Amino acid sequence: MARKYRHLDNLRQRFSQRSDEILKRLEDFKNVPTSRYFYELAYCFMTPQSSAKNAIKAQSMLESQNFLTSDIDPTPLLHQPDYYIRFHKTKSRRLVEMKKNFPDILSVVTNGQSPFDKREWLTVNVKGLSYKEATHFLRNIGLNGTLAILDRHIVKNLKRHGVIRTVPATLTKKRYLAIEKKFQQFADIVGISVNELDLLFWSNETGEILK
Repeated sequence: MARKYRHLDNLRQRFSQRSDEILKRLEDFKNVPTSRYFYELAYCFMTPQSSAKNAIKAQSMLESQNFLTSDIDPTPLLHQPDYYIRFHKTKSRRLVEMKKNFPDILSVVTNGQSPFDKREWLTVNVKGLSYKEATHFLRNIGLNGTLAILDRHIVKNLKRHGVIRTVPATLTKKRYLAIEKKFQQFADIVGISVNELDLLFWSNETGEILK
């Protein structure tokens, strides 16, 4: 199976150069306290079609204004010139709705279900969360197991290494799960976990390891 993959030596070399930083970041995710789960989920709501850095700034602003416990409109906080969040009105509405339902969300996230079952519940019951964002949230609190965040950076690198033939224009549930399975098989072959590869691919594209 490994013969169809490409650039494995280069991949392992790059991982060895950044492994300490990557492993530390993954440990940080595992140590996120439950008191911060709400804002980590809020961050994942804001990332689609906005930069990670802008979403981090917006997350910090929501937290500084105590959005979880205060009756405030998040729309102006997402519409700032120095960290504009695209589709801020829609995302603001979904953040308000998510806040109302967060006790149920927290209960599911902290129960004994598998990461796969948690993600299924999140995508069905939390409006605005796709497979990618739900997995991103679970990863950022250290609870995704081997589930993969299939964003454009990851998919691009999977194609580069021969894991998939083409970059799909859209990701249906069926296609997402199929590519995720191929990613997991690839991780097993190269001996680097899905989560480690995720951060490595991200750093390859952006030069940084964020979240």
